[in-house]
Amino acid sequence: MLERLANAALFQLGWFACVMGGDSLWLLVALAALVLHLLWISSWAQEGRLILSVVVLGTVVDSVLRWSGVFEFRDQSPLIPLWLMLLWALLATTLRHCLQWSASPWWRASLLGAVGGPLSYYAGGRLAGVSFPFGQLPTLIGIGLLWTLLFPLLQMMAHRLAAVDNLK
Repeated sequence: MLERLANAALFQLGWFACVMGGDSLWLLVALAALVLHLLWISSWAQEGRLILSVVVLGTVVDSVLRWSGVFEFRDQSPLIPLWLMLLWALLATTLRHCLQWSASPWWRASLLGAVGGPLSYYAGGRLAGVSFPFGQLPTLIGIGLLWTLLFPLLQMMAHRLAAVDNLK
């Protein structure tokens, strides 16, 4: 129980550092939250592949949304900003810990994705200065539909990679 609370607190700390600080020294706070998770709650050996996989998938998903004009960031990079990549890494740390309850049955992950995805993008976008050129409501509905599918996929990745890691 304490582990899950600590994981949730570290995720929230990292989330706020990422969206409030952008690509600034505040990222060190988010990075520290990630490192503390790996030292105190888990380890790189246990979750490294999951974290890397989620970062790659999340970077692709959000970069496609950026390229298609769903999001507009202040910078002109072709990929999403570093703070958002780090946010994906922090999300990965929750899949086997504080959000593990949502893995089964699958509809819990879909429901959490449908509600939590748009709420996170809305709040993060407001705090980080990300704009939604297609309009706020249509964008959030689209994100909700996307995350209805994406979050169960993330939970499935966490489960499968855990099974592979346990075979070693």
